[in-house]
Parts: sequence; structure tokens; C-alpha cells
Amino acid sequence: MDELFVKHGTPETSSLEGEAAALRWLSEAEPAGGMPTVEVLAASSVELVEKRVSIGAPSAAAADRVGVALAITHAAGAPWWGAPPTGWEGAYRIRRSLTPTVAECDAPDAWGAFFAEWRVMSYTRQARDAGAITREEVSLVERLATRLENGEFNVPQPGLVASAGNQVARIHGDLWSGNLLWTSDSGNHVGATLIDPMAHGGHAETDLAMLALFGCPFLDRIISVYNEVSPLADGWRERVRLHQLAPLLHHCALFGRSYASETMAVVRAYA
Repeated sequence: MDELFVKHGTPETSSLEGEAAALRWLSEAEPAGGMPTVEVLAASSVELVEKRVSIGAPSAAAADRVGVALAITHAAGAPWWGAPPTGWEGAYRIRRSLTPTVAECDAPDAWGAFFAEWRVMSYTRQARDAGAITREEVSLVERLATRLENGEFNVPQPGLVASAGNQVARIHGDLWSGNLLWTSDSGNHVGATLIDPMAHGGHAETDLAMLALFGCPFLDRIISVYNEVSPLADGWRERVRLHQLAPLLHHCALFGRSYASETMAVVRAYA
């Protein structure tokens, strides 16, 4: 039993089957050199059984390998903006909060429209209903959402994604540093493993920005190597905070007004 890690939940508080589908979808890139993912052994609406990860220490060498492997995973692509992992559809649930995926019939044509409606405004409405942001602040977010919808921040995907013929990247979707586990497993070709995804079709810059949000060991090396093997579009540094807006709004919806000040500072920077 020590080799297993079991997560419990209910359909009202979690999306364990969606998480399992997301892990399997991300793992499809592993044979080509993509990021390892925690192995799913069994999944239901109330229980997710995974192989336990042997935790190790981060290192510069492993960070370099993460940069390469993450770029390869992103390049595996997705069929449309907001696409769910194969074999599952719906919304990722964390307690009362929902992170929706997008049905093909509803898929927008560009990243800005997807990010505006299915991330920024979706989380904004949840944060408003939770009393975490005010009506005036919602109006400011709506102004930024209009700029996003108009395509003002649309840029190409990184080089490997584009060269694979994909307009949409296959992203983890919740890649803060706690969901990148450094491992001592000798069978892991990277030295790190992805866990707890909300995977969907998105922009690769979103995963990189999420890694930066709460800090990540050797982040500069991860991004530098990533940029070498899969060049990022010009001005990517100026878009980091924009991509971080969705998780910040999500934190407002989950944890209340304590995140509002930082969130609205980002909104004002781009609105």
C-alpha cells in the first residue's frame, strides 16, 4: 500500500475521473520525450488511485530536462481551444469552483476569445458571486476581456507546437510548482513528474506563467532551455502576468478577497 497514493472525493467537490483522463492525455507525449506523469492505476467519481512518486531534490540538470520535456508535451497539441482530454468532458471541480472545458461546437477561433470567456470571465463571475470582487472591479475585468476577445494579445505558440502543425497546445492547466514533483526515481528520464492537472487545449505560455506565479526551483533554467528548443513569441515576458490572471481570479473564487488586490493590479496593467 505504501506504493500507492489514493485521493478521495465526491462529484460535488472534485473531478477525479477528469483528472485521471488528463493525466493519461498528457502521458501520451512521454514516448516522444514529453513530461512524465504520475501513473493512474484506477479511477472513479469518488477515488483516484495513483502510483506514489518517490520525492527527490530539484537540480539544475533536471530543470534543463524539464524545459525540453515540457516543450515536447505542449507540442503534442489539442484539437481546439479549451478541448478536454480524450475520453472525458465537463468542468474540473475544486469545491464550489468550476474550471470548464469547451465542447468542439462552442470552441472559439483564437486564444484571446477562449481566455476571455472560459477563464477570465468564468472565474470573475465565480469570484463576484463569492463576494471576493466588487461590481466596479468586475467592470474593469470586462474591459480587459474585451481587449482579449478582440485579439490584442494573440501571439503564435512556441516553435515546437507550431512546427508540429498545432495551433493549440496540450497544457497541464494548473502547473504551479507544487504540481511539478521532483523525483528520485531512476526510471524517470527527466527527474520530475506532473501531478494534479486540469489539462486542456490552451496556450503554452499559460503553463510557464503558472510555474512562475508562486516560484519554482531553477525556473530560469527551465524557461531558458524551453526557449532554446521551442522558441517563445517575442514579448513573452510582458505577457506572463496576463496568463497569471486566470489562476489569480480562481484563487479569489476559492479563497476570497485576500487575493483581490494582486489580481486587480494585474487587471489594471493590461486593461
